[in-house]
Amino acid sequence: MKKDETMETKSASKPSVVFFHRKPRTVGNYSVEFIFEDIRKRLKDRIEAKVVVSAYHSMGFFKRVYNCIQAWANQGQVNHITGDVNYLGVFLKKSKTIHTVLDCVNLNNFTGIKYKVFRFFWLSIPEKRSAFITAISESTKKEILKHHACDPAKIIVIPVAISPQFTWSAKTFNKQCPVILQVGTAPNKNIPNLILALKGLPCLLQVVGKKNEAYEDMLKENDIRYTYEWGLTDEEIIQRYQAADIITLVSTYEGFGMPILEAQAIGRPVITSNVFSMPEVAGDAAVIVDPTDIAAIRNGFEKIIGDDDFREQLVARGLENIKRFNPDNIATAYLELYQRLV
Repeated sequence: MKKDETMETKSASKPSVVFFHRKPRTVGNYSVEFIFEDIRKRLKDRIEAKVVVSAYHSMGFFKRVYNCIQAWANQGQVNHITGDVNYLGVFLKKSKTIHTVLDCVNLNNFTGIKYKVFRFFWLSIPEKRSAFITAISESTKKEILKHHACDPAKIIVIPVAISPQFTWSAKTFNKQCPVILQVGTAPNKNIPNLILALKGLPCLLQVVGKKNEAYEDMLKENDIRYTYEWGLTDEEIIQRYQAADIITLVSTYEGFGMPILEAQAIGRPVITSNVFSMPEVAGDAAVIVDPTDIAAIRNGFEKIIGDDDFREQLVARGLENIKRFNPDNIATAYLELYQRLV
């Protein structure tokens, strides 16, 4: 075999991939980084990986332009824009670029000219300047197609893997005063309806997320015991899951819904919503409710607390459900996509 052919074969078998990440915030918003750090670890012997972190947060025109130029200067054999910086692909080689779209939450919230501008930079440019788009759920794929017409075959669904840090942890369920864990306080997390659903129910609500005075006022007005924490480490987050009796995610919107899988892996019952990606992720291993129906949310909690057999079945089904999100299988799906571009 000729030297050039040997080098070409080696390149095809072990592609060089540049992962483009947003600049992380000082506190929080690290899920994207965790996802692809794990992917790189699992593919360390099968790809040559390089990480490029944007110099600036996505704020302002000139900072975004600088981030795009930085990406252009660092592009490689395969370029993977990992999410929340979708516009970075504007100068990259289309045939060697993959965009991961995590959700379309802002597009659902905007209207008029703001919607058109955001759609142009968030979906239109990424789709036109990429060989493939990966969506983290079928729900996200449907949303992409709703907001931007393109060939559906170009959008490949590769779900989020469950982190190996989340493993079974035994705990005796506290029926008298269960600890209910809520991760996240963004508007889509539906905290006001959660609070109203818990009114009068003996429990301790543990909220992990940025503090919100209006939410705290509601908790006090409705006489709900609670704790509020922010800026926790990975280890501390896992400890909160382990200490909880129930994990709640009754959001009005989720691109995926990672707390569902994290709870199932730890061995905790879950209550979540019947909209967007959440039923897709939860499978048959959660109480699924209408997030706009306060009575339904409350009934879901009461069912989990009051019915021991039902609760144990949820936990058992959850341990089965997480097998669909095996990290090695998901890493392999990305590898196959990288190889297609090479």
